[in-house]
Amino acid sequence: MVSDRKVRRMDEKVDEFRMRIKDSSQRAVFGDVFDDATLMALYGLSKKGYIDALGGSISTGKEANVFHAISKEYGEIAVKIFMMSTANFNAMQEYILGDPRFAGIKSAKKDIILAWVKKEFKNLKRAKEAGVRVPEPYVTKRNILLMEFIGNDGVPMPQLKDVKMSQEDAERIFDRIVEYMSLLYGKAKLVHADLSEYNILVNMNDMSPVIIDMGQSVTTDHFNAETFLKRDVVNVSRFFKKLNVPANEEEMMKIIKEVEK
Repeated sequence: MVSDRKVRRMDEKVDEFRMRIKDSSQRAVFGDVFDDATLMALYGLSKKGYIDALGGSISTGKEANVFHAISKEYGEIAVKIFMMSTANFNAMQEYILGDPRFAGIKSAKKDIILAWVKKEFKNLKRAKEAGVRVPEPYVTKRNILLMEFIGNDGVPMPQLKDVKMSQEDAERIFDRIVEYMSLLYGKAKLVHADLSEYNILVNMNDMSPVIIDMGQSVTTDHFNAETFLKRDVVNVSRFFKKLNVPANEEEMMKIIKEVEK
């Protein structure tokens, strides 16, 4: 049984996290994200030293919001919080059902979302181990994923869609992305399944890509893996063709599947 003193202490910590939300213009967004259960999960991560100070919002979406934070353990980190109330869990099911790693997952909304968090953690870990540049995942708790912050001093690296680049840089970034897709497919045995100029960040120091948002990524033995891979190829090809990069979809597929042999 939890003592009254402990309950009061937990309530104080929940209020403390609420007070850390300083940007009044974002309070409406934060209200959808920070329910009491999420705040308590953040408190648990804070107590273990994973979160020292919670900062502002980096990105918002239907399924999750990402915040910048400081960690005693890891330095700058990204805190991705999946929203239990507004997430489209029906869409999530398409990527979880058929994934042998998540056999037996119940179809209840909460179970799907909690499985999704673990799924993204595992996907990021597999991708990183295969040599793909992705945010390093650190820890999950309930509907929260802590991972490497891709940026500096609270400023995230830009999305590929917003980067102005030379022809040479565009070709170099394209080649690296195809290489990463090949490593994902052949070594990590994964297909990103939502790859586009929106889910690729660019390190402006060396003009290198970083692939993000891998919650929906599926294993290559998923029944829709081939369909998702072709969609990724079309998305990447379409973007780079606009930059006059000779992106041939058939050639891309051939390169991506070479590592598999």
